[in-house]
Amino acid sequence: MSILLILITLLLPWLIKKNVFNHHPPKNQPPSPPNLPVIGNLHQLGALIHHTLQTLGAKHGPVMLLHFGSKPVLVIQSAYAAAKFLKENDLVFSDKPHMSSTRRLMYDRKDVIIAPYGEYWRKLKSICVLQLLSNKRVQSFKFIREEETALLLEEIKSCCLSETAVDLSQLFDLHSNNVICRASFGRRFGEGKSGRRFMMALRELFRLMTNVEIGEFVPWLSWISRVNGFYKRVDKVTEELDEFLEMVVEEC
Repeated sequence: MSILLILITLLLPWLIKKNVFNHHPPKNQPPSPPNLPVIGNLHQLGALIHHTLQTLGAKHGPVMLLHFGSKPVLVIQSAYAAAKFLKENDLVFSDKPHMSSTRRLMYDRKDVIIAPYGEYWRKLKSICVLQLLSNKRVQSFKFIREEETALLLEEIKSCCLSETAVDLSQLFDLHSNNVICRASFGRRFGEGKSGRRFMMALRELFRLMTNVEIGEFVPWLSWISRVNGFYKRVDKVTEELDEFLEMVVEEC
């Protein structure tokens, strides 16, 4: 970010002289706050993004267009407008946003979470609903949830009796993982050396998926993700999860 600020400081006088700032959105587009070349509205985002969007929305309306670098972002901040998009035009806006790291982590968008809407996604959804999420299947897993919850409470009780610190975040992560693994694979996968590696890989996966890559919004800065080791972390966790899934397939 400091590099960007230096570049902006150096280029700002020239940009103003050339009148490259566009304060008037093209016809038939939602209102948009003034943006800078290259970075768009990224400089307006604060630490609490939802506060920033609320402030901008109060000035520009419940439907506004922002530019995160080279990517246009449509922001909806009213129930009426959201219903128009999500109910009346749901097919148009059904695809999920993704980044290059997400494509690497999710087998080039083969996962049901970010797969593009279409026949392939419908088949994945059907399998998930039939095997895991139908009312009959959810009820059949009731004993798993009860057993794992009892074990969780017992672990917390044991820590309290021994007056040792309790890491509830870690315990809840392990609890959720045990329930999901037992329902999906028929056994736990959060214990032992391989289980600990799996849990660590999952945590790293979630961290990477929530990271923002500047190269996604400013393409000529994509090299930063290689220099700072981000892509190396992505490749490492992908390899570890592949090894775990191969082990599960062989055991099942």
